[in-house]
Amino acid sequence: MDKLLFGISGIPLGNGEKFNYASGIEYLSSIGLDAMELPFVRSVNVTNKNRETIIKMKEKYNFYLSAHGSYYVNLNADEEEKIYKSKERILKGAEALASVGGRSLVFHAGYYLKASKEDTLDKIKNELKTLPKELVTYRLETTGKASQFGDIKELVDIAKTVSGCNICIDFSHIHARGVGLLKEYRDFAEILEYVGEELGRNALEDLHVHLSGINYTDKGERNHLPLSESDFNIKACLKAFVDYDVKGCIICESPILENDALYMKDLYNSL
Repeated sequence: MDKLLFGISGIPLGNGEKFNYASGIEYLSSIGLDAMELPFVRSVNVTNKNRETIIKMKEKYNFYLSAHGSYYVNLNADEEEKIYKSKERILKGAEALASVGGRSLVFHAGYYLKASKEDTLDKIKNELKTLPKELVTYRLETTGKASQFGDIKELVDIAKTVSGCNICIDFSHIHARGVGLLKEYRDFAEILEYVGEELGRNALEDLHVHLSGINYTDKGERNHLPLSESDFNIKACLKAFVDYDVKGCIICESPILENDALYMKDLYNSL
């Protein structure tokens, strides 16, 4: 990609208006944002009724669409039926996103349960290899709790070895998983250096990122917060993006959505 895009997860808040995906795209473009992540977390809600209007607005405003896949995915489940259903949900999201010209399907791949980290990684990699690769890019998201599969090293390993898979770096999740891990500029820079060294410059020019304020305990993530109510160092994060010339898409998951997304875009442009 040739620049860094800024967008939100889901439907914008607006000023009391009721939006759908198409009108939400139009509104977000009008206020200076570039992207929307469709929330397929509980159900896939692109249908024959709204598909054409979504495509029309996406093309009209040259808008970037991604999607967050189902919450109900565990590719390390003990039961084969649960793995089958997980892949079915991933595929359904991929097909819907592809049908409106979207590109990146984000999801959490699973849980360690009673397995070792090494065995979990191997099993999830094997299951991901069976997914069709022609629809979208599968973006495995860094997770916010140590009990969840998905630290940065695990996901970089997948991106290196499984065709069609890449990473979604949720820096807020990394911060929470590490119980306040990301404090200074160097903490963010080290992550970008690691990704660049392991996956190449192309990865930094096509990065998919989630950002928001975040509330956490010693067990990790609790909930997202507005940036102003969190200890997340957004300025240091964005300064690292500038210095490492990161391109791609930032999706804001703050409860105040486009307000924090615009704040981040303005801050980024000022650095």
